[in-house]
Amino acid sequence: MTARAAARRYARALFDVALAERLNLDRIGRELSDVAVFVNANEGLQRVLANPAIPASRKRGVIEQLLSLNPLTSVVARTLLLLAERDRLILLPELARAYETRLMDHHQVVRAEVTTAVPLPADRLSALERALADATGRRVQVESHVDPAIVGGAVARIGSTVYDGSVTTQLQKMKKQLIEAEHASSAAAGEL
Repeated sequence: MTARAAARRYARALFDVALAERLNLDRIGRELSDVAVFVNANEGLQRVLANPAIPASRKRGVIEQLLSLNPLTSVVARTLLLLAERDRLILLPELARAYETRLMDHHQVVRAEVTTAVPLPADRLSALERALADATGRRVQVESHVDPAIVGGAVARIGSTVYDGSVTTQLQKMKKQLIEAEHASSAAAGEL
């Protein structure tokens, strides 16, 4: 099983337990994310937790010390200790992302990446967000990027779906149509 698949399984289990116990799902997500960021920012800690030569029992001890300094909800603490016991702490960043994805799905929120040639004013970005919400039937969280290469228009990506309204793509389509029309015209002239 890949690390991503394993992290998704842990995230699903954590989410299901938190939901069944009526815990604050958002808080659990923040705590997971905070721990992942903390570990990632501390190079020494990251090396210790990812090193397969260090026994799982010592890694569990490190997690126990961290938890004594910064108590977390019991379900997050148990998850971290379980990961340590199974020597799977390397999954922490992916687990935090997978949990966030489940949380967003639970709240019926999707993330959209929107690329435009120039920065969009707030009112235009809000209008685009509403249009994407209408198209998906969910609330949309927009992450905006600027790429002058698209010339104009916008490209929106939601998961694997791409809405491409860029001028560059429209020009490429017109070029293809003109080439096809030219070939069809040449073929028709050759038949005469």
